[in-house]
Amino acid sequence: MKKITSIILGSALLLGACRESNKKTIPDEANLAPLSIEILDDEALQIIDPKSKIEILASGFAWTEGPLWIKEGNYLLFSDIPNNKVYKLDPKNNDTVTYLHPSGFSGTDFTGEEPGSNGLLLNREGELVLMQHGNRQVAKMNTPVSTPSSDFTTLVDSYMGKQLNSPNDATFDKNGNLYFTDPPYGLPKRMDDEGKELNFQGIYCLMTNGELILLDSISRPNGIGISPDGNVLYVANSDPEHAAWYQYKISEPGKVTDKKLFYELTELIGKEGQQGLPDGLKINSNGTLFATGPGGVWIFNPKGKALARIHTGQATANCAFDSEEKRLYITADDFIMAVDLK
Repeated sequence: MKKITSIILGSALLLGACRESNKKTIPDEANLAPLSIEILDDEALQIIDPKSKIEILASGFAWTEGPLWIKEGNYLLFSDIPNNKVYKLDPKNNDTVTYLHPSGFSGTDFTGEEPGSNGLLLNREGELVLMQHGNRQVAKMNTPVSTPSSDFTTLVDSYMGKQLNSPNDATFDKNGNLYFTDPPYGLPKRMDDEGKELNFQGIYCLMTNGELILLDSISRPNGIGISPDGNVLYVANSDPEHAAWYQYKISEPGKVTDKKLFYELTELIGKEGQQGLPDGLKINSNGTLFATGPGGVWIFNPKGKALARIHTGQATANCAFDSEEKRLYITADDFIMAVDLK
């Protein structure tokens, strides 16, 4: 197994801050851990160049999540969960502006730390769908993506008459069925919250006919994705006692079988330079998984072989491709980063 490591700070150090004035700031490089690309297997050299720059595009947020590339307009949307906002980033000039506020909690009395939206995605009609922590629901924005408004329709907020925990991440299959995870992270006291109505953390499928199907439950379901052929479901488990990714066979829409451990990293949790847990993930058209986890972003082939790591130096929440799958955007703690792919 060959290892190649390249440590390169992004050349574009003018950072679009999250301030409403769009004031650009330059972070203190002394406080940034080295950014690097580590090649674990030569197969990765077909996916990423170890000398590619890891650029820091924006900073100054609370906790970034849910990146979503919008092809019509060429910009990135992402959640800042503690601030209950979705931001819009124009990569051409690194300008960051508030896109949606509130994004995940519509009230005024939230007592926890994560009221906002988490995962963001577009449905077949091009409408914005949000995993809303504070509202404890999967919702659809009622206005076009080009004219955002905090006007939502609830798609689902309960299972068997009990309120969901806090929908986290989601993915659509080719038929428009929505697979999503429901850990407790949006609840003010998480697992110990008195308002928690379900005694498990579910993985669900919301069918196009409105039926909600419980697929499985694991300790901390988080990131979720489907293989390009629609046959495999991948789910991250962000549990420090069992930090891993699982895979399931999708035997038919809304039904999974043959649960298997895809990859486990529990032994890395808590070690120096291994910030974070298995979190968000994305799958490209070739079936390669880009999964955030300890230390940054892990790149896996469909057989569960670790090919490379993108070291962000931060606890890293999620990632997203541009429309050509040639650039990977990364939400890492209070930063937005990007790296070019092959």
